[in-house]
Amino acid sequence: MKKTVHFLLINLAIFSICSCQVPNDTSTSDHKSSSQYSDLVNLFERWRSFENPPLHDGAPDYRKATFELRHTKFRELQKELLAIDTSGWAIPEKVDWRIVWAEMNGYDFNDRVLRPWARDPAFYKSLWMERSDVPAHEGPTHHGTLEFWQYEFPLDETSKAKLLKELQAIPSLNKQAESNLTGNAKELWEAGIPTIATQVEDLKGLLLISEISNDPKLAEAVENAVNSTEGFVEWLIKESANKTGESGIGKENYTWYLQNVHLVPLTWEDEVMILKRELARAWSSLKLEEHQNRNLPPLAEANTAEDFEKLTENSIQKFMEFLKDQEILTVKDYFEPALREHRGSFIPKEKRNFFTIGMHIDPLPLYSHFYHWFELAIMDNEPHA
Repeated sequence: MKKTVHFLLINLAIFSICSCQVPNDTSTSDHKSSSQYSDLVNLFERWRSFENPPLHDGAPDYRKATFELRHTKFRELQKELLAIDTSGWAIPEKVDWRIVWAEMNGYDFNDRVLRPWARDPAFYKSLWMERSDVPAHEGPTHHGTLEFWQYEFPLDETSKAKLLKELQAIPSLNKQAESNLTGNAKELWEAGIPTIATQVEDLKGLLLISEISNDPKLAEAVENAVNSTEGFVEWLIKESANKTGESGIGKENYTWYLQNVHLVPLTWEDEVMILKRELARAWSSLKLEEHQNRNLPPLAEANTAEDFEKLTENSIQKFMEFLKDQEILTVKDYFEPALREHRGSFIPKEKRNFFTIGMHIDPLPLYSHFYHWFELAIMDNEPHA
């Protein structure tokens, strides 16, 4: 699937050329390559076109029969990739070959193991009101998502037509989901229900936008999507009583996925060891900080909107000054606006969760984590060639 290979690959691929086995890697050979880089480019374009599934009643088609019908074509593309001789190619070109290889492995892994279209109701969430804090959505998503945050109002005719088409696809996809979801992953099923239920409320919220509610076609499409999603939620709740299986994929599958899709030369056991080590480091660091600050008064919560405004403003300025003054990185003029867009808002104490509790005491730890919004801003303002 299209989200399988993250941007992490770009950093890891060069290293993994030396650390993972590639079936056709003849880079140590002295003979001239019989394959051209243009062969890979051509294959990549055809591969990406194939990876985007066909439509069924206006929605991406994840039916079992469709996957079976397309399987032969996938194997042909995969075989064609493995037949490309990369000997004599420059390292960046070999990296590109490896990334296409990893993407195809990801498609194969989803088809054989993950199968989110059959096991995970959250896969069918269509409406996304806010931008994800990573380049692609976290977790499996289908190919026809409605990224509402990308629309600018008032809508031009092209945008209005696109929005209408995406809204009209939701009932079709929901109907398809009820046939496709044959898996028995209990925890995935239960976690997916509130995700789809949230879509109902988000869809209803669209009707509060006058440009949508005053447009007969858009309003009708939203209403149909609401009714369909409500019915989908009811079906999921009814079926949940029959779900008894595990959601995990097993250590062997996890290791294969790490090494062959994300190109991380580790195993499940390696990851567990690293996580235990980092958890121990985190606890040690926490206890050292607590001891160092043991004589200081406890931090005060911001329990009014005014106090929260002062707290976040001071934290933003302190964070940006730290990055600049300590020469942590070159601070771009669009960094601070990117951070301010996600500074948070005041929440009454009884409604705060883990993250917002901390934000109302000291936002700096969370703001340092928000470095990923800087990365997205870099992608928007200075995209890599």
